[in-house]
Amino acid sequence: MDNASWAPVGLPAREYLLVMLTAAAATFLLTGLVRLLAFRVGAVAYPRQRDVHVKPMPRMGGVAMYGGVLVAMFLAANLPALSRGFNYSNDILAVVIAGGLIVLVGALDDRFELDSLTKLAGQVTAAGILVLFGVQWFVFWVPWGGAEGHLGQLMVLGSNQGQLLTVLLVVAMINAMNFVDGLDGLASGIGLVSATATFVFCLGVLDRQNGDVQAYPPALIAAAIAGACLGFLPHNFQPAKIFMGDSGSMLIGLMLATASTSASGRMDYTRLNPTDSIALLSPLLVVAAVLFVPLLDLIMAVVRRTRAGKSPFHADKMHLHHRLLEIGHSQRRAVLLIYLWASVIAFGAVSLTLFNAVVVAWVVGLGVLLAAIISVIPRMRTRADRESR
Repeated sequence: MDNASWAPVGLPAREYLLVMLTAAAATFLLTGLVRLLAFRVGAVAYPRQRDVHVKPMPRMGGVAMYGGVLVAMFLAANLPALSRGFNYSNDILAVVIAGGLIVLVGALDDRFELDSLTKLAGQVTAAGILVLFGVQWFVFWVPWGGAEGHLGQLMVLGSNQGQLLTVLLVVAMINAMNFVDGLDGLASGIGLVSATATFVFCLGVLDRQNGDVQAYPPALIAAAIAGACLGFLPHNFQPAKIFMGDSGSMLIGLMLATASTSASGRMDYTRLNPTDSIALLSPLLVVAAVLFVPLLDLIMAVVRRTRAGKSPFHADKMHLHHRLLEIGHSQRRAVLLIYLWASVIAFGAVSLTLFNAVVVAWVVGLGVLLAAIISVIPRMRTRADRESR
């Protein structure tokens, strides 16, 4: 191939938007068919003590979301502006294959309730497929050990270190998204927010690379899963008609981790000022922000259960969304509130890589204050009612 085949051609934002909308439309249409299939094969969630829903609900919605992703990838492969990105990276093929495996494991769990070790084996295998195709962390910035006049240094990972970090990140993201899936529309909404924030970050990376086609894959992966979440949300928002199940939540986690990892490999660290710590940290910053709400819930659940002498995978009714319901929020308001928290954190982190840090800090601070006030309003009302009696 000549050099002209991979030369920069600008930022194909409209094509990415088309891919996102295609994934949304395909997922929306496929979800109705998957709902009928779930009832037929018995992939149905019956109400349990810890559940919020009160009637049997079909799950396995992740199958429709994966179908939407496949349609979006097929379209991208046939768009002249995006098809060249498939020639210089295996990242898209890797996420399609690993995503197929994780959806299969999740669909089996949606039907047969697999044990936690079997699911973990499937998650590690999917992460291993990504690594085999070359999706892994190679370098990141640490705030110590820099030369005189420089803040921090770049740490280059060995092959084994990068592979291990990638597997740990993918498995953590998968389980974090799985744990947060507890209210109608919660996981699909957080997935939409996180994927959109990741997509914006990946576009920023692509723009800094002057539209280099080798930096296309992470933005495409993020756009596809954002579209899938958007298309599934109308079926899943309260009152839900179908649950995404483990097949959906694990797919979201896998693709978010893949997009972030792929973007980190496209960062041109040689063009960055060594004192620009925000830009150097940006891949890890976005991962941390995207993970924050679901990972916080995951960590709290593990600590809570192990302190009680139970398995970290023992289900309970003490997740963040359950606590918001206890405070007095309705299901819809609790979900929208968690959307707000996720948006402030994720888009705040991405904005730090694109805009003035001081301005972003003020905006994020106001967003956090607003979210905190809205979170405690029901409790304040309850106290006021008690005092007035």
